[in-house]
Amino acid sequence: MGLRTKFNLVLIVAFLVGLAVATVLVWRITTEEAKQQMLNEANLIMGSGGAVRSYTQKEIEPLVADQLATRFVPHSVPSFAAQAVLRELGKEFSEYSYKEAALNPTNPSDRANNWESDVIDAFKRDPKLNEFVGIRDTPTGPFLTFARPFRLTDKACLTCHSTPAAAPASMVDLYGKANGFGWQLGDVIGAQIVSVPMSVALDRAHQSLIAFMGSLSALFLVTLIVLNVLLHYVIIKPIQHITALAGDVAAGKPDVPEFPAKGKDEIASLGRSFNLMHRSLQNAFRMLERST
Repeated sequence: MGLRTKFNLVLIVAFLVGLAVATVLVWRITTEEAKQQMLNEANLIMGSGGAVRSYTQKEIEPLVADQLATRFVPHSVPSFAAQAVLRELGKEFSEYSYKEAALNPTNPSDRANNWESDVIDAFKRDPKLNEFVGIRDTPTGPFLTFARPFRLTDKACLTCHSTPAAAPASMVDLYGKANGFGWQLGDVIGAQIVSVPMSVALDRAHQSLIAFMGSLSALFLVTLIVLNVLLHYVIIKPIQHITALAGDVAAGKPDVPEFPAKGKDEIASLGRSFNLMHRSLQNAFRMLERST
């Protein structure tokens, strides 16, 4: 195995090991950035829902409070309004979803499904847990789930959710007596849940990784070519020259020229040593010729 082959083999092995390590690190960084990007989007959606809830509670509820005795208006309920507005947004961004899921909701459409119930149970188990972030696999790809709990802290809510007898008759007529009652202060009754698709962000992360690997490979290829050119002209070619001269000397050829040792590097030093050996051999041959 020649010097060039050994040199290239070492470089290639080192590059492949470095590329593997860099790929793992870059993939982790890009996927974490993708997750953070999705989390920011989920926060934005969550904030939008919260803003609609707040506006409805402050501005709309007082306007229809006098009608509750005869007519219940669902649109005046903060939860209903927030979900209705974000459903309209979902018509343009259908892959994003916002739901105010509850274990015992007044509106049956707000009832939590299996995985939503698991999120709510996590908040119930840990009173200090204020946010939940997870990744859920679906047939259409992974989704980032961001949730915040609904803890019953306002006594005014018990007007509609303690018992059917205490609730507005118009609400009971609309939703019945079996849903949304028995709530207690301090209970976790549900959660705001936002689901954001990760497929687009992960695709971008994958493309960034491929671009990084391609750029790094191209840089390595250019470096390898430059190093091989330097290796050839600075090391291999001078050594081949010295080897050829040494072969001529060993064959006893007359008038073998000296190696042009220029510079102060190791190859030049080797050339000067060869020239010194060459002169010593020539002197020894001359002394032998005189003695005979």
